[in-house]
Amino acid sequence: MSRTGCCYDTAPMESFFHSLKVELVHQHRWTTREEARRDLFVYIESYYNRQRIHSAVGYLTPEQAERKMN
Repeated sequence: MSRTGCCYDTAPMESFFHSLKVELVHQHRWTTREEARRDLFVYIESYYNRQRIHSAVGYLTPEQAERKMN
């Protein structure tokens, strides 16, 4: 993110990658890189951004929070 050594800069990314690993990566064994890419895309675009609730935005999905702001 912006500064080296600032925990507030890396915390959002660390949180995302933790969720990604726990909810997807540790549950699968892919045979090809393309399969992994496809599943990562589906996880992020179909689940993480549209269905999974996030405490940082009031236990809404990011999509719901964005609509609420507009």
